[in-house]
Amino acid sequence: MDSRERVLRALRRDKADRVPIHDSVWVETMRRWEREGYPAGISPEDHFGWEIVSIWFDNSPMFEIKTLHADDQYVVETTPFGGVRRNLRSLASTPEIIDWGVKTYDDWLRVKERLQPDYTRCDWVTLRSRYQRARSEGKCVTLNAVIGFDYLQNLIKTEELLVIMIENPRWFREMVETVAELTLRMTEMVIAAGFEPDAAWFFNDMAYRNGPLFSPKLYRETILESDRALCSFHHARGAPVIYHTDGDIHLLIPHLIEAGVDCLQPLEVKAGMDVCQLVNQYGDCLSFMGNIDTRAMADPDPAALEREIIPKLEAAKRHGGYIFHSDHSVPPNVSYDQYRRALSLARQYGAY
Repeated sequence: MDSRERVLRALRRDKADRVPIHDSVWVETMRRWEREGYPAGISPEDHFGWEIVSIWFDNSPMFEIKTLHADDQYVVETTPFGGVRRNLRSLASTPEIIDWGVKTYDDWLRVKERLQPDYTRCDWVTLRSRYQRARSEGKCVTLNAVIGFDYLQNLIKTEELLVIMIENPRWFREMVETVAELTLRMTEMVIAAGFEPDAAWFFNDMAYRNGPLFSPKLYRETILESDRALCSFHHARGAPVIYHTDGDIHLLIPHLIEAGVDCLQPLEVKAGMDVCQLVNQYGDCLSFMGNIDTRAMADPDPAALEREIIPKLEAAKRHGGYIFHSDHSVPPNVSYDQYRRALSLARQYGAY
């Protein structure tokens, strides 16, 4: 059984030969691992045998990126969303947000004019090489895009975006719908060019450690229909939908199911997400990806990793709908040896 079939079976809540494995790591983590013996120049997809290959297009407003300041420690630059960010040269942390591109409705209208489908939004050479290589290796190909509230945080300060969501829901909904429409049109363009993704993978962070950033009611009134349109498009072509949203999303899960989401990721342990409970509650209609606590990966005690992985695999794989993944992405406090041990346990205890 190849990775494509294995992943698609999991997304459709069907058992395979074993649980599929995928993950993501910080740039700084890779630097640490290279110092610990990781073979330089080989992607983690290839080295660890991850089973999903993602392809992208650019659905940003595509403003020009300019370096405003650079020194030995920091780089300050404009973003494709019209903002300004300061980042560590090492990329060891999230960037500091200095400015946003949208502060008024008129600012949004100037951005909206730029959100039109266009062939220049794709790096066709990279897309072709990734797609063809993935197909030859039997990997599952996902078409990825940032959407919804998460996308808009690149344009508008989060606190102000939440105020707009409450006080001017029509404007907020207009922005969400515009991004969804561009995402659909670009997806059609990619497919028409001969690239058929096996699944869609949408990124829309909507929660923090203690719950959603806004109420389920606001989700239903401003985001659900756009999510439903995106899911329906991919379902019509037989492709399932993975939905990434950090934090404690318990209150949003029934609404995401209604929108048509097939798989939730990454299920942050620190936010109280537990795949064992989720499988019991929603295993008949959802698949799950993630929930392996990176704090256990970092713990030098091997028993901590076993306590984290073995019970979750035993519970999650019963329904067939589970993909092994960290509960966010692997940080640099996890050693190369510890991560390899995590994958070894996943393969050993993930077999059906």
